[in-house]
Formats: sequence, structure tokens, C-alpha cells
Amino acid sequence: MNRRGFLLTSAAILAAPAAIAQPALTLEGAVEQAHARLWRERIDPYGVMLDYVGELPTPEDTRLGRPNAIGWWSPIENGPMFTGLYLPAACERARRTGREEDRANARRLSQGLLKCASVSDVPGFIARGVGTDGQCHYPLTSDDQTHPWFYGLSTYLKSGIPNAAEKKQIVAKMTEVGNALQGYEWRPPCTGQFKGEFRGDFKGHLFRDAVRHLYMLRVMHQVTGDPIWLDRYRTALVQKPEHSEKTRMELCAEGYPFDRSAIANIDSTQLWIYIGCQASLACLAVMETDPKLVAYYRKGLDVNAAGALAAIDAYKQFDNSDTKVFGHANWRAVYGAAWFPQKTQADAHKLSEMADKAKAGERKAHERVYMRNPLAGATLIALAGHPQARDAVTRVVTHYDYNRLNMSEFLFAETAYYALSA
Repeated sequence: MNRRGFLLTSAAILAAPAAIAQPALTLEGAVEQAHARLWRERIDPYGVMLDYVGELPTPEDTRLGRPNAIGWWSPIENGPMFTGLYLPAACERARRTGREEDRANARRLSQGLLKCASVSDVPGFIARGVGTDGQCHYPLTSDDQTHPWFYGLSTYLKSGIPNAAEKKQIVAKMTEVGNALQGYEWRPPCTGQFKGEFRGDFKGHLFRDAVRHLYMLRVMHQVTGDPIWLDRYRTALVQKPEHSEKTRMELCAEGYPFDRSAIANIDSTQLWIYIGCQASLACLAVMETDPKLVAYYRKGLDVNAAGALAAIDAYKQFDNSDTKVFGHANWRAVYGAAWFPQKTQADAHKLSEMADKAKAGERKAHERVYMRNPLAGATLIALAGHPQARDAVTRVVTHYDYNRLNMSEFLFAETAYYALSA
């Protein structure tokens, strides 16, 4: 489908009437409903996942920073994050079904991730997504976009789907990005007017910093075979990050509760940002041969699963017949009146908080708390192989009518399901 066709389809979806009711679905039926909706309207022509269906930003929008220079609240806010977290589920689906359509979908997502790392002249920059011309992008990225990029591509490489040429292409790009980040002290670089600046730091003192940093070092050794990455991984394991009394391997065992003092409302709204961490712990536990390290990683997995299990029942408060306004689909109206030129990252952050709340409506917040968080929690439980994983995933995933959801975070229905043992 060409870009014009995609935009016309998006507009038609926005105008379509909502589904009337949610029929009782099996777990597999619910996953299929979510999968069909996602691929019908949430993957852009380049293989990058959109946050929601809405008007894509233009080159002028990304140059000026509308709705803001971070790209927050736009339809391309979380392209590499969502695509990277979803790609392993797409690979597992292809393995289970054996269908060429599913293999092609996974391949398309991998190319989308490569696209995000290829639109800037700044090595190591991972764009949040691309606008109407297939090239324009916001100048500010983040660690939340960068780590899932590694996770998605490294999993795809091991899936048996890519051919030799694809593998060579992916390994070359991952090496380029990994070397750049190493040179930047593992701080994701910005581009455009913010070139020379960074956003995020993988060498911080939190649990999520430690596990993501270790994972990327270890997976770069797996991907390239270069022993320098294994040396860096082993060195990082026993280092105590600045402001930390614990080594990184010890931080891995703490799980996300360690971060509660620094990141507000993790249990009720922020479990989604820990899916990549949980996946990294699971991968490290498999890659590692040292029983002591495996024990640290397994403890972190179990701590996260226990916390998530206590939080997922919020799904019961989600009403599939709710009619709250999802005004964010018209992001120009919600944020347009507040726009001003942004000279600093602080300016961009300030602008991102200036919305017309009446036009924005309450639906996005409703989905964030009662849909995104429970589905993310179910994914954490499944990735840990928790004894209650299948029951938890079934209860949460089968609750929603995926034809009525606005935010693409319902992708976590699939990440939860395909993290379960087949």
C-alpha cells in the first residue's frame, strides 16, 4: 500500500463506528483479534509501529518541533520501542504457525528498525519513527527507544527468518550503533538542532539501567563474536555505577521495586517500561553459564513477576463500552495553541505538558492505567515463566475488545501470549 493509501485508511478508521460489544473470546481468539487490528492499521509503510491512528507529522512539523521536539504525543512517539518489543513476539508467532505471511511480517518489522537507525547522519541515533516523507523525524530520541531496538533485532537474527544478506545488513548496523554508543559512554545521541546532546544514560544507578546495559554488551558479543564485547560485559558486571552501593549484577537481582523511589507509580502505570528489562533478564539467564549470575538474573525475573501479579487486576476496571473522548488522535488541536520554538530539551519537555485538556479527553489515561499496565504486567509474568503465567495472561488478555482500543499498547497482548511456553 502506498503512503497516500495508508493515510486514507487511517482517516477512514478514525471515522468508523465503534464495535458494539465484546464477545467472549478464548485466549487464542483474543490474540488473533489484537493481531488483526494491529496489522490492519498500526504498522506504517516502512515497518514501524505507530502509537495510534492519526495524522503523521510533516517535515515542517519535525523541523519546528510540533507538537514538541521530543515527538511525545505524536503518532510516531514510540516507533523503535514498540516495534522492538513486538518483533520477538512476531518471530515466535512465525515459528509456531510456519506461515510465510508471519515470516514476512517479522522481516518487515526488522527493516522498520533499521530504517529508524538510518535517517540521521549521527551514528547511533535511533529515530522515534518517520513522518509523511519517510525520512523526517524528531531530533530527540531516548534510552527507551534504543534498548528495544537492540532487543528486537538480536532476537530476529536468531529466529531463522533472515537470509544471509539480511543478517549481514543487521549485524553491520548493530555494530555501527553499538560502537557509537560505546564512544558516547552509552548515552543515546540526539540529532538536528540538538546534535551533540544526549537523552538518557544506560550507565546509571537504577535497576533498569544495569540490566539494559549488561544485556546490550552481552548481546553485542553474541551478534558480532568480537571478544571485546564480552570483556566489556564482564567488567560492567562487577562495577558499581556512580551513586550506587551495589554492582550491576547485584542490581539485576533487585528488580523494578528498586526503582520506585526514582520513578513514580511503577506498579500502577509504568510496568510497560520494564518489559524490555524483563526480556533482557530472561535472555541473560539463558546466555549466561555462571550459576551465580544466573541466580541473580532469575531472582530479578521472579521479583518483577511477583510485583506484576499484584498489579494486573486493574484490568477488571476497564469498561469495553466506555465512551470517553480520545482527543489525542487530533494532536494538532490538543497541542497546537501552546506551541512555541524550543531551544533546549527543557523547553521541549515544558511544551509537552501544555495541552488543551478539554480537547484531549480522558480516554488515553483510561487505557494507560486499565489496559496498558495490566497487559504489560502479564508480559512480565509470562517472561519469568511464573507458575501462574498462563492463568494471568488468559484473564487479562481475554478481557479487552481490541477493536475498540485507541492506543497501540494493546500490542502487549501478543508479547504476553508469545512469551508463554508454547
